[in-house]
Amino acid sequence: MAKIGRGLLVLVGVERGDGEAEAGRLLERLVGYRVFPDDEGRMNRSLLDTGAELLLVPQFTLAADTKKGTRAGFSTAAAPAHGQRLFEALVARARQQLGRVETGEFGADMQVALVNDGPVTFWLQVPPDRTAAGG
Repeated sequence: MAKIGRGLLVLVGVERGDGEAEAGRLLERLVGYRVFPDDEGRMNRSLLDTGAELLLVPQFTLAADTKKGTRAGFSTAAAPAHGQRLFEALVARARQQLGRVETGEFGADMQVALVNDGPVTFWLQVPPDRTAAGG
């Protein structure tokens, strides 16, 4: 069972068109995003600044299309094998940069508990690099 103290719980969704470049950019944003308070209580410190912990949890349902109807569609989600490869690549890069990184299990039915301090919740997206695909 993965568990962290003070830090970031990151639910990671992979969409069609996402690749290694997007995973790398997402990690840059995650470790540098200023969400922790400084001495004046302003959100001005990052994961790197604070040494806080990181828990990455794969969550393909973040790619759900909920624009119409009463049931989510998943046509924008990456194929499971591709999603798992990218998630594992993100974890490997995070561990190279941060050392200890906890994770959820790809494709598992997980029970995730969160104590949200704030509450502070952000949705970070990295658009696909269209130049890498020639577009």
